[in-house]
Amino acid sequence: MRSPPASRPGTARGRQASSRKAAPRPRPDPADLADRLHSAAIHLLRRLRREDDASGLPAPQLSALSVIVFGGPLTLGELARAEQVRPPTISKLIVELEAAGLVERETDPADRRIVRVRATARGARVLHDGRQRRVAALVASLDSLSVRERALLARAIPLLERIARGSGDD
Repeated sequence: MRSPPASRPGTARGRQASSRKAAPRPRPDPADLADRLHSAAIHLLRRLRREDDASGLPAPQLSALSVIVFGGPLTLGELARAEQVRPPTISKLIVELEAAGLVERETDPADRRIVRVRATARGARVLHDGRQRRVAALVASLDSLSVRERALLARAIPLLERIARGSGDD
């Protein structure tokens, strides 16, 4: 079986092939992309934050607990820096999380002056359950997308992850 003849410019077949080429798309404006991405990220986070209400914890406590669960045992100073708040604010949050049985303090065996905060099993469970609720809400939204749209999103995720790490220029 022979393949069809190649298209040559100037021939009927060549003119037909060249007329089907898409016009070059204008390059997206980084400022416009940044504005749209910012807006979409905020709206998505707000919608997913509604799932956090089921935990019964206020957002600042959930945020601190997340840093502790995923960052390992931390000193109050490290936690305050990670949460970008002052030490008295973190101290208050930790007292509340301790009272709820979600974190506990542990003294460093090598230097008893250092105290770290670590999540209890219950604290880790509360955080992981919340993540499952947020992921389930996203799954419900993604189910409404076409296969093609999900594939496009799957290809975009590595870029979003790179941007989130602050290395968008790689």
